[in-house]
Amino acid sequence: MRALVTSPALAGTSDGTRLASVVLTAKADARKDFETSIWAEELGRWLGVSRSTVAHTVLPELRGAGFLDSNVATNSIGWATGLECWVIPMHRAQQAGDRRHVLALSRSELAVLLGLVTVLFGPGWAPKGKEPIPAGLLAGRTGRGAATDRLGLLLMVLTTGSAGWLQLCPGSVDSERGRPAATVARLLGCTAAAGAKVLKRLQKHGVADVVRKETESGLNGQSRVRLVPVAKAHGVAVREGRRVADAVLSDLAGTASGDLEIGGTGKTLGATGIEGAGQGGIAGSADLAATAQHHALHASVITPVGDLSLSCGFSGESRGGEGRRPERVHVREDQAFDGESRVTGSRSPVTAPGPLRGEKQKKSPVDQRVERGTAGASTGGQLRAGGWEKAQQQRRVALPADLRLRVTLGPVSWLWERLSGWQQDQVVAAAKAELAQLAGLGVAAEGAPRLLADRLTDRLAETGGEAMVTGPYGWLIRRGLPQRPACSHRKCDDGVWLDTGEDCENCGNVIHLRRAWRARIGADIDRELPGLADGERRRVLEERLRERAAIDAEGLAWRQEQARAERARRDAARAAAAEQAERDRQSAAAADEVRQALACQDCGRGRAAGLCEACDHRRRTEALIGKAGLLAAAGSADLNDPASIAAAVAEARTAIEDSTAAGWREFLQITDVATLEADPQATADAYAFTAFQAAQQAVDAYQNDVLAVLRRTPEAGTEARRAYATQLAKPWFKALPNSDDAQRAATEAAAKAQTRTAEHLLAVRLEQLHERSAARTERPASWTKRLPGLAARPLDGDATGPVIA
Repeated sequence: MRALVTSPALAGTSDGTRLASVVLTAKADARKDFETSIWAEELGRWLGVSRSTVAHTVLPELRGAGFLDSNVATNSIGWATGLECWVIPMHRAQQAGDRRHVLALSRSELAVLLGLVTVLFGPGWAPKGKEPIPAGLLAGRTGRGAATDRLGLLLMVLTTGSAGWLQLCPGSVDSERGRPAATVARLLGCTAAAGAKVLKRLQKHGVADVVRKETESGLNGQSRVRLVPVAKAHGVAVREGRRVADAVLSDLAGTASGDLEIGGTGKTLGATGIEGAGQGGIAGSADLAATAQHHALHASVITPVGDLSLSCGFSGESRGGEGRRPERVHVREDQAFDGESRVTGSRSPVTAPGPLRGEKQKKSPVDQRVERGTAGASTGGQLRAGGWEKAQQQRRVALPADLRLRVTLGPVSWLWERLSGWQQDQVVAAAKAELAQLAGLGVAAEGAPRLLADRLTDRLAETGGEAMVTGPYGWLIRRGLPQRPACSHRKCDDGVWLDTGEDCENCGNVIHLRRAWRARIGADIDRELPGLADGERRRVLEERLRERAAIDAEGLAWRQEQARAERARRDAARAAAAEQAERDRQSAAAADEVRQALACQDCGRGRAAGLCEACDHRRRTEALIGKAGLLAAAGSADLNDPASIAAAVAEARTAIEDSTAAGWREFLQITDVATLEADPQATADAYAFTAFQAAQQAVDAYQNDVLAVLRRTPEAGTEARRAYATQLAKPWFKALPNSDDAQRAATEAAAKAQTRTAEHLLAVRLEQLHERSAARTERPASWTKRLPGLAARPLDGDATGPVIA
């Protein structure tokens, strides 16, 4: 469940979206490729929200994060009946076949999970012919914050032992909120204030009880949380407590921000019960920020106080020889490790006996000063430096809410707490930049935060731990986060490739070259200066190696300078090209503006770019009519008879005009005539376009007809027979010419050859028709050139033949 709700894909989504991923996973059917059939209203009943919230928030967030794939399910008549959903991470884990994957759940495991969520917050239903399924414990909790409460209860149950005690988080927590609230906050990934409110609402619904154990002085120093349903399910008796448990949670929880609704002020009775085996240390953890886990036993000169389960088990808590109440011991308490391998800060030693705890309920100034001096936690278990109370007072919040940044900055959480608000913003920006750089180097988006966290862990180990970092901001910006390539390769980081995690091959090559140079220089020294002592030989070798390194550095500097010059040249060329492109664009825009302002050449309409739409259609229609006439003549007329050609062309024109008239009549039937009469120009445009369409269709029809005619010509038949025979004569068909494959291939080749021949004949005929048309349309010679020849002809009866003017 943690793998689902803490997936990087769901970072920033609502608790309802995260809970929906759990519900859809639990309802997956292993027999149907882990498909879930559900509808929005039913999913809203499981989540405690409305159908509109599911449709407009939950499902879009799941699909937008690439976490859910769904299809609309329909019945036999096509009506939508629901959604067919697949949780993509779970589906991929199942398809991978790796049983070790946390999401590779079996059918029985899915059944157990579905039973658990049904008992906790199932809506309840009555199947036909079966016993009704009762509603879950939080089924009545709906509306704002319901999904958060249900998700919190589920995660708390999964972190609870058989006795019902919730496993509290270790380490330093907010003393104003308490360890139970911090535990719920860490489970849900929210603030301690929001966790306190969720826990308080669960108390109201009677599913959780917060118990605070009283010390001998009457103060509440320890707290633990029992989930009543879990305890009852394991047969553990739960009896009512003697006092209310509202004091466990801070009064500020009701008004704190960061949750979905304001907590109420009603009181819930606390409960006590039997502590499960192996949970005494966890359930009995003190609810104070300065509390650490138990120390090793001290020397026998100190007599421990009774049962450690009743006291905090601190190494400094003891009863002296005078038999008085135990006092707080502060000497050497600054090295106590907590549950997260952290250590507390230095405490001020208290040597004189102070007032007894039972004599006043408020914390003494010494206790307050000690708690302010107590250090928080950090992963890795490094020692913390003392004397930073001012940095503690100025810290803003914990790690950012973004899950990727929380994973990235987890190893340096203690350093994060010491930063100011502005510094935290700068570190967040630097971390995002590094994550973007890793993505650009080919690192998977889901693996980049963990890779950057490992880098910070390694850099802390090099430094010696967080306690050795005196300037957190400078260390994070300049040393912790930046990539440190050990060679010129862009993916190298401290000798390791970022995308694969393997050793950098380029670094290996550099080391190999350096060793080769060292061996070569050593051989040259042995050859040039034989008999040198070891010390002298080492000195000469180091000197020549330094000279070689200086030469390499000079060459590198020269290459870098050349690279910078080349980069500057490319940048200048790119800038010049961009300027030229902008000038060309402006010139083209100006020319287009001038062209758009021209009137139509045919009808004179203004701002028609030289030719309006109607006139353009008329010109193209005339060209198409001419082409259709030539196609008709090429297929049916005698090319040597001009009269036959003219008749075919006229017939084609008449057919196109008739088709245009028929199309215009159909257009008038479906169009408002009054609208056309109101806009004559639009009417002309529509008629021109109708004629253009009719001409296009006629050209296609005539071309198909003439090709069909030309395919039946002797030339096309001859080419088809040749292609057929050639195909059968190929080596792979020659042995079996009558097989189906051979006949099919030969037939296809013959058809293609026949079509190619018909297209060639059509092109030849069209060329001849164009030549004859050009000869007929050639203009006669002018009278100035013709009259002298006519005047020189005789006028007597010898003139035979007509005079052609």
